Amino acid sequence: MAKKIFPLSKAYGLLETGPVVMMTTAHRGKANIMAQSWHTMMEFVPPLVGCVISGRNHSFDALVATKECVLNIPSVELAKQVVGVGNCSGSKVDKFSKFKLTAMPAAEVAVPLIDECFANLECRVVDARMVNKYNFFVLEVVKAWIDPARKNSRTLHHQGRGVFMVAGDTIKLPSRMA
Repeated sequence: MAKKIFPLSKAYGLLETGPVVMMTTAHRGKANIMAQSWHTMMEFVPPLVGCVISGRNHSFDALVATKECVLNIPSVELAKQVVGVGNCSGSKVDKFSKFKLTAMPAAEVAVPLIDECFANLECRVVDARMVNKYNFFVLEVVKAWIDPARKNSRTLHHQGRGVFMVAGDTIKLPSRMA
């Protein structure tokens, strides 16, 4: 097979396969939502998630100030809201109202869950040493929620420039391959 050079600016789309999340934050009495796809699991127990958030995002300032957020995992049915949330600033728009999303109280953090999402992860920043250099936060999941009525939800995976992959099929393989 002949290979060809692939643009470096698009390389992240080959690796970025985690689902797009809608991160909620709250600061000074105002809740916000941002679409976020640059995250990675770092540890099983306690569950740690690393994520990159641009210092130009409204949510960045809230996360730095409060050290709390919720990672809300939407299914493909919320694709239009995910894109809309990602294309406007929470400093100018109440995204819950604009995109008809329902804020629900969290149990461990002072940040709302998004009810329409099939899963929600309440998080606290546990390591901010790489924030100044890379905008990289390490979050500990302190409470996790799932809607048991929604089985095998299909998730969105951002590949760049408005292109998404939809995942949802699951297969079970032997835990030990010969």
